[in-house]
Amino acid sequence: MKKLEDLQAIISDAVDKLPLPGYPGALYEPISYILSLGGKRMRPALLLMACDLFGGDVNAAIPPALAIEVFHNFTLMHDDIMDNAPLRRGQVTVHERWNQNVGILSGDVMLVQGYKLMMQVENHLLRPILDIFNTTAIGVCEGQQLDMEFEERNDVSIAEYLHMIRLKTAVVLGGALKIGALIGGADPKDAELLSSFGEHLGLAFQLQDDILDVYGDPEKFGKQVGGDIISNKKTYLLIKALELAKEKSTGGLADWIALKQFNNAEKVAAVTNIYNTLDVRQFAEEAMQTYAEKAFEALDAINLPEDHKQYLRDFADGLLVREN
Repeated sequence: MKKLEDLQAIISDAVDKLPLPGYPGALYEPISYILSLGGKRMRPALLLMACDLFGGDVNAAIPPALAIEVFHNFTLMHDDIMDNAPLRRGQVTVHERWNQNVGILSGDVMLVQGYKLMMQVENHLLRPILDIFNTTAIGVCEGQQLDMEFEERNDVSIAEYLHMIRLKTAVVLGGALKIGALIGGADPKDAELLSSFGEHLGLAFQLQDDILDVYGDPEKFGKQVGGDIISNKKTYLLIKALELAKEKSTGGLADWIALKQFNNAEKVAAVTNIYNTLDVRQFAEEAMQTYAEKAFEALDAINLPEDHKQYLRDFADGLLVREN
C-alpha cells in the first residue's frame, strides 16, 4: 500500500503537468492559477488510494483522479463568485484578479476538462464511472443551492442540514472512492460499500468541523475559532441550539442572530455560553460518532485483506482526531 502523502505527491505532480492550451490566455490562465494554489489534494488521493487498495494500477487512475481535483476547483471558483470572497487559500480569488465573467467561463471550461480527464478510463468502465461522476457533480450543486437557501432561513432542521452536507461535502469523498475502487478491480458491491464508508466519514468530518469552529484551538485548527457564530452560519450546533432554545425557553440566541452591529468576541463568548447551557456540543459529538460508526460498519463488510482495512481505519482515525 502506498502512503497517503505519496499519493498526494503524485496528484500534485500531475496537476503541475496538466496540459492546458495557452490561447486564449484569459480563459486558461485562471485555471492554472487556481490549481496552483495548492490544497491537500485529499479527494483525488482517495481515488488513487481506493485503486491501490484493490490491487489496481495507480497510474491508470491518475486521469480520473485529476478529473476529481479539477472538478473540485471548478466548484471553488464558482463558489467564490457566489460568496463574493476576496481570498482563496490566502491568495486573491480568480474573479477578483480577473473579473466575474472570466471566473464563470473559466469555471465552465474546468468542468468540461474534468469530463475529458474522466473519459480516459478504460472503455468497459466508462459508462458506470461517468454515471458516478454525474451523480456526484449534481449532488454538489444541489448541496450548494441548499446551503445558500439556508442562509435566509431560521427554521432549518437537523435532517435538512445533514442532507445538505452529505450532498455538498460527503458525496465527493464517496464518489472518488467508488471510482477508484472500480478502476482497481473491485466488484460493484465492494465499490458501493467503500463509497458508503467515504460518505459517512465525510459527514462525521463536517460535524467535527462544526464543533472545532466553536471549541477548537485556533493554532491547531487552522481557522478562526467562532467564525461560524460571527456569520450566523447554519451548523449542527446552531440548528440544535435553536431547536433546544424553543423547548427550554432559553433566551438570547435569536437576539444575537438578529443583531446587525456587535463586537465579534462578545458575540462568540455569549453564543458559546448558550451552547454550553444547552449542551449542544454533546449532541454534535454523538451525531459525529454515529456517522463514524456507520463508516466503520461499511468498511468491515468490504471484501479486503485485514491489513488494507486497517489502513483505512488509520486514515479515518487521523481525519477525525484533530487536536482541539
